[in-house]
Amino acid sequence: MGMRLPTRWIWANAVAFAAFAWAGPLRADLAASSPFLPANAAASGALAGPSGPIELRGVTATSEGASYCIYDTAKKKDFWVGLNEAGHDFVVKAADSASDSVTVDYQGRSLHLVLHTAKVASSGSVSAGPPDVRGVQQVNPALTATVVLNPTPADEQRRLDAVAQEVRRRRMEREKAAEAQNGQAPGGALPPAPNR
Repeated sequence: MGMRLPTRWIWANAVAFAAFAWAGPLRADLAASSPFLPANAAASGALAGPSGPIELRGVTATSEGASYCIYDTAKKKDFWVGLNEAGHDFVVKAADSASDSVTVDYQGRSLHLVLHTAKVASSGSVSAGPPDVRGVQQVNPALTATVVLNPTPADEQRRLDAVAQEVRRRRMEREKAAEAQNGQAPGGALPPAPNR
């Protein structure tokens, strides 16, 4: 019985070795035809787009030459670097201003980065005026026309007069609405006060 254990161990190792040896060429085939890689990834090396480990977020001209904003998605930080500038996890090796792209050495790989485009969603069309709200009184334009940036005492008096006139107008409208609701003609006598 003690002799069977080494035999099992030898057979297990032989089967594992055969499995790894058989799977090795298959892995190379799978990596080349992976559905998760872009279609032109084999031609351009490893293409890192907006979902890659690093992104090209900006390009600007400085007195020392062009500077490139590289965003590290894992660290959530961006760095402005020049061409062949060391000191980071990556080095910008080449740049193409015509296509807004750079070639970066990152963790032993050569990545071709294209300038990241922002995704902006529209909030819809903007209406020219205030929304049409039923049952809500709109502000009298004469009232807002009297407002000035640095009012003089005369401007302030005109504004106060316009406010007082608007208050009188609204009181009259409320009185007319209340009289119409009670069935009286506008301007009619008020009902007598109840006795207490």
